Amino acid sequence: MPIPLISPAEKKYIEQGVEEDCRADGRARLEYRHVVLETGILAQASGSARCRLGDSDVLVGVKVEIGEPEQDRPNQGRVICSVECSPSASQQFEGRGADDLNNTLTLAIDRLFNGPQSGLDLEKLCIIPGQQCWILNVDAMIMDAAGNLLDCTVMTTRAALYNTRIPKTDIQDLGDGEVEFELDDDVEDAEPLQGWENLPMSVTLYKIGERYVIDPTILEELCSQVTLTVGVNKDGSVCGIQKGSNGSIDPSLLTEMIQTATVLAKPLIEKLDAKLLEEDKEIDEKRKRGLHIEKLGFFAAVI
Repeated sequence: MPIPLISPAEKKYIEQGVEEDCRADGRARLEYRHVVLETGILAQASGSARCRLGDSDVLVGVKVEIGEPEQDRPNQGRVICSVECSPSASQQFEGRGADDLNNTLTLAIDRLFNGPQSGLDLEKLCIIPGQQCWILNVDAMIMDAAGNLLDCTVMTTRAALYNTRIPKTDIQDLGDGEVEFELDDDVEDAEPLQGWENLPMSVTLYKIGERYVIDPTILEELCSQVTLTVGVNKDGSVCGIQKGSNGSIDPSLLTEMIQTATVLAKPLIEKLDAKLLEEDKEIDEKRKRGLHIEKLGFFAAVI
């Protein structure tokens, strides 16, 4: 993927602004851009969400299907993640220009949401141990790229998994070790994912000069020497750490950056969860009163 260019004057201006805690768009170093979020916008998906962080725009759909569990984890379901950048999101993504970024984002999302660190109760996704389980196919599409794509994708994926519903299964023992199951087709009886509230949020810090910022714009990303992504759950526990780029981080600064990410993630998770629960409550009340439920298709919940 071709790297966008930035002039020395632009770079110096951004670095000085970060040093003075006043970025080019008026934000402080540790301040997010405007976040807008909506869930349940894809009718054919088991769960979906769309999020706009500044001008970055991500759509995530989750589709559940029945498959075989992994041999080393016969009592657990599976999570399969995939991220793809739309060619219309940026001129740099035309052709095969986004392949490296697709792979990087896919691996990062998979590390965060696939495994015990995700907080999901994967054993609840097992139907028949060693034979059948639920597979969560998480597909993310980058609709517009304007900086901080990883955090925006994690935020959207978390909301889509919250919105995901799993059909009920009825297990019947036929004797002689034979077991079969039936699916309940009633959508109203489908169940949410167990442990969704424990899903982590990522906070990526970008080192610019001797300071660091969160939620950068494209130009700020070009000024960054190194990045540090920290996965944090609602309890403030660190679920994963990943360093990006070729720069180095002093050990004392590394500790400070991890602590900063932990402090920032907790209130962000609380705000997001409150909005998600509020949106679901409003929909349930309209359904009970027989009112028409209209999805805007564009970012209903504003944070």
